[in-house]
Amino acid sequence: MTELVVLLDDDGRAVATTPKSAVHHERTPLHLAFSCYVFDDRGRVLLTRRSGAKTTWPLVWTNSCCGHPAPNEPFADAVARRLRDELGTTATVPAPVLPRFRYRAVMPDGTVENEVCPVFRAVATGPLAPDPAEVGDWRWLPWADVADGVLNGLYDVSPWCRLQIAELAGLGADPLAWPAADDREVPSSAV
Repeated sequence: MTELVVLLDDDGRAVATTPKSAVHHERTPLHLAFSCYVFDDRGRVLLTRRSGAKTTWPLVWTNSCCGHPAPNEPFADAVARRLRDELGTTATVPAPVLPRFRYRAVMPDGTVENEVCPVFRAVATGPLAPDPAEVGDWRWLPWADVADGVLNGLYDVSPWCRLQIAELAGLGADPLAWPAADDREVPSSAV
């Protein structure tokens, strides 16, 4: 089955779909994605190192999980699906914490990421069993250490992770207490 990505207009409205395999290149169209930061009950965050097989930013450390909602798929379902598929775990219902995050980044080879990418927080409820095709390595680290390390340039992470952590740090020191945004603030995957 072909995985589809939701394409967006400049105002962030869903306008079409395209196969995921055809979306990332030098002229990547604006599309819908998400990032999730998974925490444990002690407030440690799960950082993952992307597999060397990834098309964009292979072998780079980043947030816990990323993905693309399918057309008409609710974000909570999409995040839960990727947590299962990518990390082999379950988590609390993901809460949107940066519902309107958007970025564009260019790899040294010219490949572009161009996404409206709401950011979610979830708390792991099961053990990890990452898919090696998705995740090359992972670490549970104290949130304060990660935020400080990224903001001070001590941790080299994906461009979206760097930008997201700069915004997430403004939500407070305790990630388990970050306020959840209203679900209506999250873009729709409906085409």
